[in-house]
Amino acid sequence: MNAINSAKASLFEAIEPRLRFMAETVREVVRRPSAMVGGIMIAMVLLVSLSFPVFYPVDPLEQELMARFTPPVWQDGGNWDYPLGTDNLGRDVLARLLYGSRVSLLVGFAAVLVAEMAGILLGLFSGYYGGKLDSLIMRVADIFMAYPFMLLTISVIAVLGNSIFNLILVLGLADWVTYARTIRGSVLSLKEKEFVEASRAIGTPHRVIIFRHILPNVISPMLVLGTLRVANIIVWESGLSFLGMGVPPPMPTWGRMLAEGRVYITDAWWLVTLPGLAIMVTILSINLLGDGLRDALDPRLRNI
Repeated sequence: MNAINSAKASLFEAIEPRLRFMAETVREVVRRPSAMVGGIMIAMVLLVSLSFPVFYPVDPLEQELMARFTPPVWQDGGNWDYPLGTDNLGRDVLARLLYGSRVSLLVGFAAVLVAEMAGILLGLFSGYYGGKLDSLIMRVADIFMAYPFMLLTISVIAVLGNSIFNLILVLGLADWVTYARTIRGSVLSLKEKEFVEASRAIGTPHRVIIFRHILPNVISPMLVLGTLRVANIIVWESGLSFLGMGVPPPMPTWGRMLAEGRVYITDAWWLVTLPGLAIMVTILSINLLGDGLRDALDPRLRNI
């Protein structure tokens, strides 16, 4: 029993500083109105995208040609059967917006996760070991940066084919350079610090130094950068869907809704305006939350 209590005490001592840091970060975010607004907005978007089948169980692919171009309910000719109107095939715009939110958020967060995993690992090894490995990784990063991002993704998707998995993989791997360069710069500074030198002096293995001593010190900027990059990924996914290179039809996405509605913009303004507003609100909320996290995690900005 004493051994168990001792183990619990040791575990609490190990995680207590991190729990305190998380609590301080949350408190700093709450103090910032813009970050709170962004957090509430993105939480609402996530909640609605996950729970809409409960309160609005409408098939986004169901067609009703007799109800084509029904306007939103607040406009003359609108009705409550289609609160935000219908498109050129009589499909419910609200149902398509709600379902499209799932696709956009899934692609955005999953692609950032892939990019962060690849970028963090390559940046850690590049910055810590240096030498030929650093030169090789950075030259590959230069090649990725020199090649136009949209052209790269279109080329790869044209070869691999349209699917959510391929889209996430391509967007993630095309964006790893941002994380790798950021991590590398931080590691170059951290590996000269006294605590790293002391770990080397007592014979600590390199992998332990990298993942136990250096990695926790670069997680905060990666969290902020990842939050901000989600917005960029959502925009890129919308652009690829607009060009017909994103998620395969008939699955609705905000970008595809924009592409399909642009032909009817003069007669059915809601087909373009509503998906555009959905993209704008989502990106705005993510950016507000990301700015708040950046200020909260950077001690130099907390009092500004």
